[in-house]
Amino acid sequence: MVTAGIPRLDAVDSSVALLREGYAFGAGRFARCSTDVFQTRLLGRTAFVAFGAEAARLLYTPDLMTRRRAIPATALTLLLDLGSVEMLENGEHRRRKRMFMSLMTPASLTDLADTVEREWRSSVPTWQQAGEVVLMEEVREVLCRAVCAWSGIPLETGDVPRRTRQLAAMVEGAGSVGPRNLRGQVLRHRAEQWAGTVIDQVRSGALQVAEGTAAHVIAWHRTADGALLDTDRARVELINVLRPSVAVARFITYAALALHQYPDCRARAAEDDGYLRWFVQEVRRYYPFFPMVGGRARREFEWRGRRFSPGSWFLLDIYATNHDPRIWAEPAAFRPERFGSWDGDPYTFVPQGGGDHDTTHRCAGEWLTISLVERAIRLLSTAMTYEVPLQDLSVDLSRMPAAPSSGMRISRVRTA
Repeated sequence: MVTAGIPRLDAVDSSVALLREGYAFGAGRFARCSTDVFQTRLLGRTAFVAFGAEAARLLYTPDLMTRRRAIPATALTLLLDLGSVEMLENGEHRRRKRMFMSLMTPASLTDLADTVEREWRSSVPTWQQAGEVVLMEEVREVLCRAVCAWSGIPLETGDVPRRTRQLAAMVEGAGSVGPRNLRGQVLRHRAEQWAGTVIDQVRSGALQVAEGTAAHVIAWHRTADGALLDTDRARVELINVLRPSVAVARFITYAALALHQYPDCRARAAEDDGYLRWFVQEVRRYYPFFPMVGGRARREFEWRGRRFSPGSWFLLDIYATNHDPRIWAEPAAFRPERFGSWDGDPYTFVPQGGGDHDTTHRCAGEWLTISLVERAIRLLSTAMTYEVPLQDLSVDLSRMPAAPSSGMRISRVRTA
């Protein structure tokens, strides 16, 4: 492989530095090397870390990159898993992706948002009685109850905390090694057993679910040869609906943080639908979610006059791309108005991946995320009042995934 012209880091292996520095790992080295791509070693393997629209186009070029062997096992087994839609390629991937996209119709997303609102409003009296709550934790439970109901999965009230913990632990453990990751692995195994039971019950008729719900669609999805997904694959894909929906609590918490830190935005976001969408997009751009996404070359290709062999490992720095000064003026400023002139290029704004939703590995649930964060902002702004007590609201960029340190505590909650 020819790598002349791409800076190579001196470190023998940068894995520890990545875990220690988190989202700042790429940015510091891009600046130090005056480049938007560098070569290093991670987990003992050569890796090319890049940011920007050009790098995003490269990673999301159809049939050029594969996710296989591109994601560390500690994250793969928590967030995607072998055999899931994100690990498939070509026609098999497109067929499975259509299954997920069939759940993302405007009517279906409105139904989910309405369900979230009902669960949210029913929770406000409990928050009021508590005196003070951690918003991120409470919203996770709201989303867990709502997405299970929307998916056709019955949950007893007493079972909600357990399922919420299981789904949240997968996300919390994905960017780490050690106890946090181990806890995520254990709780994922338990969630898979539960999801597998749901699939079996739907197929046997023991659980009646409406057509078009996630449980029904996934249980009865057929592969190209006409066979049902085996239970292992089906339960993974069901979790791939539930877990990301609960993970939206992080974006909602960031949105609440932004409403607090940029109070001039609050009234306008509550009254202006167009501005509300800009605000949500700026939350997704500005605050850190997952730091990187990986791909391995499926074939030999040239990029910037260099030839790369099959298996070459690329990592797109999502956080750096969303803060790329070549794309975003004053990227360190929180400015929702910037999206009024954004041209919609799917490679310049990549909080949940780049490219086309239907044909690439861009997250199928992106519109779900936007819809739920919009609804949550409406609820925070118009359905309730609350105070934000003194607390540590800093976002530690060395922790992956990051969040406000306090989880965003709110007090004196009242129905508006």
